[in-house]
Amino acid sequence: MNLTDVTLPHYLVLGGILFALSVIGIFLNRRNLIVLLMAIELMLLAVNMNFIAFSHYLGDMGGQVFVFFILTVAAAESAIGLAILVVLFRNRATIAADELDVLKG
Repeated sequence: MNLTDVTLPHYLVLGGILFALSVIGIFLNRRNLIVLLMAIELMLLAVNMNFIAFSHYLGDMGGQVFVFFILTVAAAESAIGLAILVVLFRNRATIAADELDVLKG
């Protein structure tokens, strides 16, 4: 085995580290909504990397198809989340999650 060989456990460990960092980011930062959205996106990308690694390891294209669906949902979630943040910032002049406790229809 050469030093340049990257195997499935390498990808899985990296995906686990990215997922753990995103979970820590969500729990440590509950004030800034933009950082929360970024942590959620990092979580989805960690899962996507594991799907791609398993797809390549098993020789099946199913994991790569799931990645496209997840990326589509993540892009829509980001666009809608940022649009909501822009509206909240215009109405309240803040995006701190602690100050957004009252929702009106």
